[in-house]
Amino acid sequence: MSQLRLTPEDSFPEDLSVLSDPVLQVLDSQVQRQLDREYIVEGEPDPETEFRHWDIDEEFEHREGTESEAVS
Repeated sequence: MSQLRLTPEDSFPEDLSVLSDPVLQVLDSQVQRQLDREYIVEGEPDPETEFRHWDIDEEFEHREGTESEAVS
């Protein structure tokens, strides 16, 4: 069974660019679930979870930019 949330103590890949799209999407879901939990339970996110969320967003933006350049 896969882990539903990725806590700040859990390992996180250093290089997101090597992950396949489905794996990155699962990682994004795990981080988002953790963010939601932190807001509900603690009232604010852990900085590590926030940084991970931003890193994943940047990787998605990079991939979308690369895809649109390839189509042009």
